[in-house]
Amino acid sequence: MKLLTASALLLASSAASADVVSSDAHGFEVRESVQVHASPALTWASLTHVGRWWSAAHTYSGKSANLTLSTVAGGCFCERLPAGGSVEHMRVSFVDPGKRLVLTGALGPLLNEAVTGVMDIRIEKNETGTRLSLSYKTSGFVHGNAREIAPAVDGVLREQFERLSAVAGRD
Repeated sequence: MKLLTASALLLASSAASADVVSSDAHGFEVRESVQVHASPALTWASLTHVGRWWSAAHTYSGKSANLTLSTVAGGCFCERLPAGGSVEHMRVSFVDPGKRLVLTGALGPLLNEAVTGVMDIRIEKNETGTRLSLSYKTSGFVHGNAREIAPAVDGVLREQFERLSAVAGRD
């Protein structure tokens, strides 16, 4: 499994704002924020095509094209695996098209732990395009301490937001 590996700690910094807001043995909160030089509508459209911007290095299948995001309540951020397998990364809980998307679930190696998470993604128009922000809060039992994995999760989410920003800006 490649998702959320320790190599995420080595990501280069960029224009994105990122922060591990809080962490302890049983959970953490990370926040990401990035300026997108595109309209909120184009940013939303890009967000919903997750296979175009999510890094293949952070998938189970090794192929971003296997990722889908169904933006309806109960929808799935899912991945197809070889031989008919699949992974549910997160479940869609709230959708305000073009403005907000809330998902629940445990990303990457957290899937194998007794952890749940809430990811709140917001899209807001501003003077230079769109502010895209994310909060991801987790809670539960993480073998080896949630505080230890929080920086890696933050790094992976930062990378994905930067990739989304780049794709939206090109569309």
